[in-house]
Amino acid sequence: MITGSLARRYAKALLALGIQQQTYDALGKELDRTAETFARSPELRVALENPVFPFEKRRLVLEDVARRLALSKTVRNFVMLLLDKGRIGALPDIARAHRTLVDEHAGRVRATVTTVRPLDPVLESRLKSALERQSGKTVLLDKREDPTIVGGLITQLGDIVYDGSVRTQLLQLREQLLSE
Repeated sequence: MITGSLARRYAKALLALGIQQQTYDALGKELDRTAETFARSPELRVALENPVFPFEKRRLVLEDVARRLALSKTVRNFVMLLLDKGRIGALPDIARAHRTLVDEHAGRVRATVTTVRPLDPVLESRLKSALERQSGKTVLLDKREDPTIVGGLITQLGDIVYDGSVRTQLLQLREQLLSE
């Protein structure tokens, strides 16, 4: 199991290469695509992580995956290094850490907004503007739908959660009535 600090070290190394080549955003997208492929395929994970398979066979499998995903030389070499060092299982963690570092470098922050039904475009624009004013960064909005919140919305900006859902308000009201 790879620790978070080790995943960040690998992510920082790839970010440094990307900054040097002025391709950090593109490298991040390739790494995300590779990590997603790895995470979604149990067969691929077993083939690449299991020491029962000869190392050369695992390298050939990874080379084939890199070719099919049309990876740049930099990302291809990076994932091959992970395989060589026995860290290929950490690819999803490294990709997450890299995404965070790329966003920080680019002055972006990710926010998740959960609503009962699709967000009205006007409200979405107003919410995004408010979050950008508060954070001082460009906001990348991830929209989710969850009918269990009954109404309102839940917004997560970094580590801060703003819960304006009807479900939470009803739970708080219930707690208040039960405590009296």
